[in-house]
Amino acid sequence: MNIRMNAPRTWSLGAWLLLLSLAVLAWIGAYLHLTNFADWVLGFIGLDRHSQLGEAVHFFFYDTPKVLLLLAGVVFLMGIVQTFFAPERTRALLAGRRLGLGNGLAALLGIVTPFCSCSAVPLFIGFLSAGVPLGVTFSFLIAAPMVNEIALALLFGLFGWRVAGLYLGLGLLVAIVAGLVIGKLRMEEYLEDWVRKIHLGQQLPQLDRTYTWVDRFEAGRRHLVEILGKVWPYVLAGIAVGALIHGYVPEDFMADIMGREAWWSVPAAVVLGVPMYTNAAGIIPVVEALMGKGAALGTVLAFMMSVIALSAPEMLILRKVLKPRLIATFAGIVAAGILSVGYLFNFLL
Repeated sequence: MNIRMNAPRTWSLGAWLLLLSLAVLAWIGAYLHLTNFADWVLGFIGLDRHSQLGEAVHFFFYDTPKVLLLLAGVVFLMGIVQTFFAPERTRALLAGRRLGLGNGLAALLGIVTPFCSCSAVPLFIGFLSAGVPLGVTFSFLIAAPMVNEIALALLFGLFGWRVAGLYLGLGLLVAIVAGLVIGKLRMEEYLEDWVRKIHLGQQLPQLDRTYTWVDRFEAGRRHLVEILGKVWPYVLAGIAVGALIHGYVPEDFMADIMGREAWWSVPAAVVLGVPMYTNAAGIIPVVEALMGKGAALGTVLAFMMSVIALSAPEMLILRKVLKPRLIATFAGIVAAGILSVGYLFNFLL
């Protein structure tokens, strides 16, 4: 069955290309003048950059447009990319894959098809009904929120390619290994009974969507409006917290609490992150501020990963489809992986 997406076409391809060219030039110009903008705000309100309040305000008005610009560019591009990875195609790619290859493919697909924890229940049902093994499903569900395009773009923009690349590689490793372990443990019996009754291997209808580039640009626009509409409060809240840390928290205090010399700081950061609930857009500005005050990179990244991959609200949602023993196994394996990443980052950087 050939279903064509009938998106409203208010612009031609030529109009889209012209608009995007102008948008790219405006994006570059704005990004190159972030410091000037923050300095202008301080001058306009009459604050001294070297005061605590001045440092906090400068951080806020520098990071807010920076993070929003990074998000806008990446989210628009990923909206286009996701037209190549519809949910039913993702399930079809993973269905019938064996452990190992399937886990790697699932983790990679998690990057380009990000889902938040609120999507866990329908994803589990859809994946299992398509015959995707339990361990492969877990690899996807771990990678999707933790190693998504927003996290990678912000890490690259704030810390550079080296940190973003290490995070990508180690995050994928956590997702793959955790899925492999869960698959080897054969814990299907710890799915809730109503989920286990789903007929494995059921064939899903295949939708062959045909997209033109106008369709893809329109999909990118919708994705941009939808995602930014959801995450901007988290962005502002995260940057506000980061600004307070940057302006008012003494450097020695954070170095003592979250420095690489404190061996207990990584597990403490993971425990602290679990009760919290936000996304990468909200937590990365906090990570940036903590690092600026002397916290170790591995420690704050372990904190970040636990917030977005092991949050208590996510566990409550997963309880609808998983029995407590499987949830505890999942949380324990992922937490062990996050601890390893934290210590490794502290060792390497």
